[in-house]
This record gives sequence, C-alpha cells and structure tokens, in this order.
Amino acid sequence: MTAGTLDRDKLFTARLHAVRVRPYLATALFALHVVESRWVPTMAVDPHWRCYVSPAFVDRTPVEELAGVWVHEVSHLLRDHHGRGDRVAHTRELTGPGERLRINIAADCEINDDVFGDGLARPEGAVEPGLLRLPDGQLMEDYLRQFRLGPRTQDWAWLDCGSGADGRHREWDLGPDGAHALSPQERDAVRFRVAEGITGRPGNVPRGWRRWAEQAFHPPQPWRELLGAALRSAVSAAGVGEDYTYGRPSRRSGGVPGVVMPALRRRPPRVCVIVDTSGSVSDAELGSALLEVAAIVRAVGGRRDLVTVLPCDATAQVVRSLCRAEDIPLVGGGGTDLRTGFARAIRQSPRPDVIVVLTDGQTPWPDSRPPCRTVVGRFDRAIGWDEEDPDYRPDSPPEWARVVTIGSVPTVR
Repeated sequence: MTAGTLDRDKLFTARLHAVRVRPYLATALFALHVVESRWVPTMAVDPHWRCYVSPAFVDRTPVEELAGVWVHEVSHLLRDHHGRGDRVAHTRELTGPGERLRINIAADCEINDDVFGDGLARPEGAVEPGLLRLPDGQLMEDYLRQFRLGPRTQDWAWLDCGSGADGRHREWDLGPDGAHALSPQERDAVRFRVAEGITGRPGNVPRGWRRWAEQAFHPPQPWRELLGAALRSAVSAAGVGEDYTYGRPSRRSGGVPGVVMPALRRRPPRVCVIVDTSGSVSDAELGSALLEVAAIVRAVGGRRDLVTVLPCDATAQVVRSLCRAEDIPLVGGGGTDLRTGFARAIRQSPRPDVIVVLTDGQTPWPDSRPPCRTVVGRFDRAIGWDEEDPDYRPDSPPEWARVVTIGSVPTVR
C-alpha cells in the first residue's frame, strides 16, 4: 500500500469486528460513508452520516481499538449530539471553540460510560466521566454543567469528533449537498432499525443504549411542540424570567463612561408537571408520563432544577424536584380531583411560569384561570361510557388550557 494512503482493509476489518460484538449497531455502522481526510486528528463524523478518517490514525491504531472508535463515532449520530449540541449552545449562549470542545467532551462522557467492554476495546485517550470525577449514567446536558476546561481537560485539546458531535461546521465537512449524504428520512430509518435491534435483545445491551432505544420508539408528539410554544410564550411575557446580570454588561454602558451597567437577561421558565395518578390511569400511561417529563426537561434546555413534579389523584402529594424522571414515585390510585394539584402548584415558591398536566381528562377542573400558562397532555382514550350512567361524559379541559392528545391507549371506562 502506498505510504500516506488510507488502509481501508484495516479500517473495514475493524468495522466488521464492531458489528460482531455490537450486532444491534450494524445498520448504523454500515450506513456511514468513509471519507479520507488529513485534516481530522483521528476519526470524525458530520450530521449527514459521513465518517472522516485520518490515514495516519488508522496506521498507528490496533484493529480492536479502531472498532471502539467506529462505535463511538456512530453513537454521536444515533444520539443526535449535533442537534442537541446546537440547541444547548443556543440556550446557554455557549460560543467559541472552547465551549464546543466542552460539548464534545460532555457528549463523549455520555457515550463512553458504558460502551466499552464485552469484546469492545477502549481506545487510547477515550474520555470517560470518571476522569472528570463525575458519575456515570448522565446525559450530555448534565455533564456540561458540571465541569469547565482546566487542568483535567488540558490533554484533550486535540479532541474533535466533528460537527456530528457538537453541531459546529468544520472546514473538512462536505455539507448537505456533498456526495453520499443521507437524507433525513434515511437517517430516521437507520435510527429505527437500531432501536428495533436493541429492544429485541435487551439483556445484552448497556443501560445507556436501552434508554436511548426506549426514547427512539416514542418520537416527538405534537403536544411537545405545543409545550415548546407555551414555554416560549411564557418566557417572552413581560417580567417573566427576567433578571439583571453583570456577567453580560449592557450595550448602553458605552454611553456612560466609567460605569458598567448590567444587562437584562431571561432564563428558561419554571415548570410544574401535575401527573394524574388516579385509579383510572393505567401503568402504561404513567410510564408515558415519565417519558413526557424527560421531554419537558429537554424543552427547558436540560435545566432539571427548573422542573418539579406533583403526583395527584383526589389529593395533591409532595412536590418533588426532578433528579431523574424514573426516580419520581407516582403515588396515588384513588379518585380524581386535579383542582387540588393546581392549588398546590400555585402555592409553590417560587411560583411556576407554566403548569403542565398529564391526565386522562376524567377530573373536575378549576373554575378560574390559574395565574400562569397551562398545557394539558391528555392520554388518548375512546369515548368513555358507564353502564349505570349511559349519558356520562368526562369534563373537557377548560378553554384557557392548551390541550393535545398523548399517544394511543384505547380503553373503556
């Protein structure tokens, strides 16, 4: 082989090894199109499913470690790190190459905490949460808040997994119109096939991948778009989420020499999620509610400290701050009266900017509009009936609430 050219036989042998030890990722690994590049330090991906590979890196890396790099890079794309990285950078105003490096490191921590082992070698220099003294099992957005660039990260200045890891365009990217780009529909099909493979063999799959597959099989519902609109509307209202900060001086400071004036800055809204835990709500619907809580956290930029959960049947339970959605105990099982949940949510200090209600709709509603915006996610039901009261119909949510149906769970009351 000519010196300096990409050893494709070695590279593809490594990919085949990755497929053998991680068969559920086969569709994604074979969907990547290899592009030889001397610009990249190791291997990197773009959002259009191209994998840019350094010939020198392939030459000096054992096949077993290359297999680990294959899995690592395709994981960035499957987990939508480019889209999530762009969103978190915009929400938290993270600019510059240093902040994008932090996003790349945080994304690597999300992947590498449980991806290696069981036949897949850990590549040299792989970033793991323990190296930053951080716990395993968290998401990129969580890790990003817990570290800054410094002595522990100085050896990772070379790290660059490409625009597929953080959303920032690179000079070597071929772009959306370049050759061998996957269409959005093709990318969705790849993710679905991988998720299908993971759910088919859950006992052999790391926890992080099982969590990803579960969310992949619950694509964004229209109600999440409504929630996003409600959050944007709430945060743009006068006086909501506003505070002064000297971290970003006002542009008017230039007109007052020698005086630094603070700028007015907005924060994401506080959200209280009221979950209907009455006996008429099934376990499957409560499981769906936990998925929606996770989606709400993403809608407020990953700020779990801004989201509280309030289980409620006929009485409101304890208001709980969100650590992990799966750790929220959904206590209840009695009758339904969400008016107590509304009253409890409004008494919170600080008061929420948005109330989200996840319910089957079989509840009385407050007589008056709450002093904050309300979104109702109603579980999909067939029209209920009762043998003792054929004319029974559940109360409809009030006009002041934004209402959308969640999922499809046919049942008979």
